Amino acid sequence: MKFLHTSDWHLGRSLYGRKRYAEFAAFLDWLTQTIEDEKVDALLVAGDVFDTSTPSNRAQELYYRFIYRVAASCCRHVVVVAGNHDSPSFLNAPKELLRALNVYVVGSMTEALEDEVFVLQANDTPEVIVCAVPYLRDKDIRTVEPGETIDDKNAKLVEGLKTHYADVCAIAEQKRAEFKSAGHDGIPIVATGHLFTAGGKTVDGDGVRELYVGSLAHVGEEVFPSSIDYLALGHLHVPQAVGSAEHIRYCGSPIPMGYGEATQEKKVVLIEFSPQISQMAADEKTQKEICGNPRNLRITEKNIPCFQELVRIVGSLDDIHAKLEELKKEESSAWLEIEYTGSDIIGNLREMLDEAMADSAMEIRRIKNRRVMERVMSTIAEDETLDDLDAGDVFTRCLDAFEVPDEDRVELTVSYNEIIKDLREEDVNAE
Repeated sequence: MKFLHTSDWHLGRSLYGRKRYAEFAAFLDWLTQTIEDEKVDALLVAGDVFDTSTPSNRAQELYYRFIYRVAASCCRHVVVVAGNHDSPSFLNAPKELLRALNVYVVGSMTEALEDEVFVLQANDTPEVIVCAVPYLRDKDIRTVEPGETIDDKNAKLVEGLKTHYADVCAIAEQKRAEFKSAGHDGIPIVATGHLFTAGGKTVDGDGVRELYVGSLAHVGEEVFPSSIDYLALGHLHVPQAVGSAEHIRYCGSPIPMGYGEATQEKKVVLIEFSPQISQMAADEKTQKEICGNPRNLRITEKNIPCFQELVRIVGSLDDIHAKLEELKKEESSAWLEIEYTGSDIIGNLREMLDEAMADSAMEIRRIKNRRVMERVMSTIAEDETLDDLDAGDVFTRCLDAFEVPDEDRVELTVSYNEIIKDLREEDVNAE
């Protein structure tokens, strides 16, 4: 049986005000074609389907159109779990209807853990057991007690995550034992998750939020039961394995979410279970193959094409003009982030760059004029407004205004961040 692992679509996300629906549509078209070309049997979407808990009509249209097309393809099963950006109740709302299309949706931790465990079958024969674990919110896995320290909270979070995976996998293991008794041996267990693992790689500007408040909540591979044959993770946008465990992987986001990801190779992961799997050569330019024969598992990373080029240009005015000329000769249609670092103060930089880009298909999405910024920042203290600060800056100013001692600030800041996190995680669609 062949799976495709994807995550972190963030449908509806914009880039400095520029809508990106054409990119998302191109990716979903490519994904549909890849499913057909690779003869994928089941699709795993490991969270952050949408960028916000209240996605636009256009973002919803892209999602449901894709689901319909995949359900009509060779792909026999689709499993979708929520990420921290998703609204659990929004994803769950049509799940009974989607189940008729063999689409399994888990928006939040369920009261009956059996509801997170699905058996995917072909002609009434079990093929794989899926533990569809969504993003586990703090309130789902940790009880609050008075007088807790930060370390206490962190320890409870990790224990809560570990317990949940252990309980769900115990159900899957019981089902596997029952299938073995009935003559169906070697049924693999596949799990999902949306979390931050220890040592996980991130990049600047990827929009990845800390999931839990405090210094921990980056869990190690030892948290996950050894009975899991493949763990499809979401949340981190850089494709990577977790520690030394090649079968525990992030596939990463399918398009660059910011200029920090602009030069990344974006990927999906293909997972194939078969008793006959043996090591095979792979095209190094487009895929990387890892053979885990003890698990009868082959993992292949498949590169996603770039649907919209993003280019960051940093340097003096001459450096910027030289790069623009180079891109124009290539007939590039890139979206640009330009940072001017020259020594001269140029007040009309935007006008100069717009003129240099005339008759090209490129767009400037952001300009950083470092010299002007430095001059402004040196005088902003007297005239600054709330627009110049974020919520964290305002809280720090409050601590300063009330002369809060340094030894008290850590606990207050953690409590403040917990409140902000709870507000972000509030499911505005729930009633």
